[in-house]
Amino acid sequence: MQNHRTTADGLRLLTRAVVHVVLGGTALLATATVVSFLGPTLALDLYTPPVAAWWTVFTAVAVQGVPFLLLGTVVSAAIGAFVPERVFARLLPRNQALAVPLAGAAGVVLPGCECASVPVAGSLMRRGVAPAAALAFLLAAPAINPVVLVATSIAFPGRPMMVLARLLASLAAAVVMGWLWARFGRDEWLRPPRAEHGPRTFGPRAFLTGLQHDFLHAGGFLVLGAAAAATFNIVVPRSVLDVFTGSAWTAVPLLALLAVVLCVCSEADAFVAASLSAFPATARLAFMVVGPMVDLKLIALQAGTFGRGFALRFSSATWLVALSSSVLVGWWLL
Repeated sequence: MQNHRTTADGLRLLTRAVVHVVLGGTALLATATVVSFLGPTLALDLYTPPVAAWWTVFTAVAVQGVPFLLLGTVVSAAIGAFVPERVFARLLPRNQALAVPLAGAAGVVLPGCECASVPVAGSLMRRGVAPAAALAFLLAAPAINPVVLVATSIAFPGRPMMVLARLLASLAAAVVMGWLWARFGRDEWLRPPRAEHGPRTFGPRAFLTGLQHDFLHAGGFLVLGAAAAATFNIVVPRSVLDVFTGSAWTAVPLLALLAVVLCVCSEADAFVAASLSAFPATARLAFMVVGPMVDLKLIALQAGTFGRGFALRFSSATWLVALSSSVLVGWWLL
């Protein structure tokens, strides 16, 4: 009787999750589509062509990004609800030099969004996984998972080298940071993650909770990123852009810093990068490599989980490594 009740509860929760996903995604797409038609019309009625152009860029980025954001949060929530952390601990070797690249490559098989990767890394450390391997997974999972790579291929149609460049630059940055921590990291820099209060919940209820949190949280940053990209394209004069876009020495660091501030979800940042068409390809690659690894929300999450000192050191070093990796891979492939 108890098992029958548990199964019925699970089916109800799973049904609710599917309904939330379908209705939420449909509502967002419908809203974005309506806005895409009404925005330019309203702008033209008000005799403000720049506003019409702003709406066009904004809705193009949002409409393209929402499906991948939804898919990415579904995958992330499913992993958090149905894949125990002991799977990672059993698969990774004890040798840190070998564990780091394997943990980085695991981001392809077990993807997750930026927000989920921080608590997952903390949970891995609590279960005995070497910090260097856990940190490599933290950086790689949001950056090289299949959802992100497919979204990048659609944002940059006919440019498979951009997808390959993102994969190689992101994986290289994650692995290098893991090795750097294994070689130079100190125990006193990393505050041990706090133990979880009570057993961690799994199953449909955890999936529904994780999906609601990740989708609403990341959706807000997608809207913010789309608005910022549209504003950047419309407000900033072409003469100012020419100062930065004329040289990779200025364009690449600028977009790398912009990625830190905008906090766009990795499942949708390719569409924001594609909209910044005035910048060279390597600069847009840097935007996509840096963003999933270092942004303001991630720094705050790392500070709360591992300590403020760790967050400042780790995020600063990661920004430099990700920037260098983007430049080298971009010079090689783009």
